[in-house]
Amino acid sequence: MDVLIHVFVALHIIGIASLLGGFLTQMKAMGAGTARFVPAMLHGALTMLVTGVALVGLNQADGNHVNNIKIGVKLLVLIVVLALVYIKRDEEKVDKGAFAAVGGLTLLNIFIATLWT
Repeated sequence: MDVLIHVFVALHIIGIASLLGGFLTQMKAMGAGTARFVPAMLHGALTMLVTGVALVGLNQADGNHVNNIKIGVKLLVLIVVLALVYIKRDEEKVDKGAFAAVGGLTLLNIFIATLWT
């Protein structure tokens, strides 16, 4: 079971890398006002959602303690990110506020994951 959990952790990290990487590649465009949500950002957020839910289930099935409040907060942040990216995915230009919100919430999710013990 540990190997399976580690595989899903790796996939979860790939998802966050895709979401954050897509954001970072559009930073220059954000300054010019032409930023858009690239498909990698949507796919990364969806990957995070699926692997995160799987990780909670696998850890509970393995008898590991899961901090449900932390997971709930992370899920809420991810749902907001996913909603913003999904709704505005086909727009040629995304306003700076929405784009910055996705980047900030993504970083918030990373800090919650790593600093909340």
